[in-house]
Amino acid sequence: MDAYEYSELLKSLSIKMDNIKNIVKPDALQQRLDDIETMQQDQDFWNDAAYAGKISQEKTKTERILATYDNANDAVREAEEYFELSKSEEDTETLEMLYDDAPSLQENTNALEVQMMLSGEHDGSNAIVSIHPGAGGTESQDWAAMLYRMYLRWAERHGFKVEGLDYQAGEEAGIKDASFIIKGENAYGYLKVENGIHRLVRISPFDSNAKRHTSFSSVMVSPEVDDDIDIVIEDKDIRIDTYRASGAGGQHVNKTESAIRLTHIETNIVVQCQNDRSQHKNKAAAMKMLKSRLYEYEMAKKQAALDGVEKSDIGWGHQIRSYVMQPYQQVKDTRSNIPYSNVDGILDGDIDKLLEGVLIAQAK
Repeated sequence: MDAYEYSELLKSLSIKMDNIKNIVKPDALQQRLDDIETMQQDQDFWNDAAYAGKISQEKTKTERILATYDNANDAVREAEEYFELSKSEEDTETLEMLYDDAPSLQENTNALEVQMMLSGEHDGSNAIVSIHPGAGGTESQDWAAMLYRMYLRWAERHGFKVEGLDYQAGEEAGIKDASFIIKGENAYGYLKVENGIHRLVRISPFDSNAKRHTSFSSVMVSPEVDDDIDIVIEDKDIRIDTYRASGAGGQHVNKTESAIRLTHIETNIVVQCQNDRSQHKNKAAAMKMLKSRLYEYEMAKKQAALDGVEKSDIGWGHQIRSYVMQPYQQVKDTRSNIPYSNVDGILDGDIDKLLEGVLIAQAK
């Protein structure tokens, strides 16, 4: 990088920070924090635990956004000052240091930009994730298990908690179906871009002829909605099936039909839960999943109407990303169109840059 390239970078980052400032409105955020501080000093504020908890969460999130904005803005402004000073004094050592720090400066600004995109009504919510293998038997089931591990490792990297809802192992390898909740701030905001069909190309470990195979799995992500969300599901709207939960065999096999499958008749949305030995608890968890899926479905329909596309064009049916392991190594998302060569790292949960690339591309 030379002085001209660095100067152009600073110009673009400065413009980006001005745009972000118009979105963030830091003065308004600081005023809101001051108001919350005043509210919390009132002893009656803590009498309503639910309300106090909601306001405290808002405070924590607002403080984090404001701190991230201040840090990124200060870094850009300081870089501009140091750059102009170093140029005027012909301080090549400081200039080289600024050039070396340029990727970090850009990364911090991009992280702030992404955080601003996670401002949707439910972006801060926990994420309910379901993975279903496509046609292809063991191949697709193994691919579904690889995706399952990828999301668990991503959650682990972020310190998020994972609660299993449903897990059905394949006969030979992989999984037939898996559903789980990832609990953490902005889990849904990040993972909502994972909705769709994921394609894998590799030399099959199950093919004795070592031929290249293509496998597909669908991923569905919905926000864990609060109980006060206005979604009414009546008994006549759903079909309830019970079955024995799968187990490891022997004494671990569930001998009662505690697992629950709910089918929403109008939309044909199916959810199931077998995480608990209690059928009642599994039904409650399945109903929460169904509410979340229906909420996501309705939001997708509204967005489709705004975008002027047919209802058949929405949902999970589009291939969004390809993971190629042979004859070359590459992961490429159809929405950002950015290729990544660290396939092993991505499959080990290192997907932040991939997710952020899609969020930025969609915002544009």
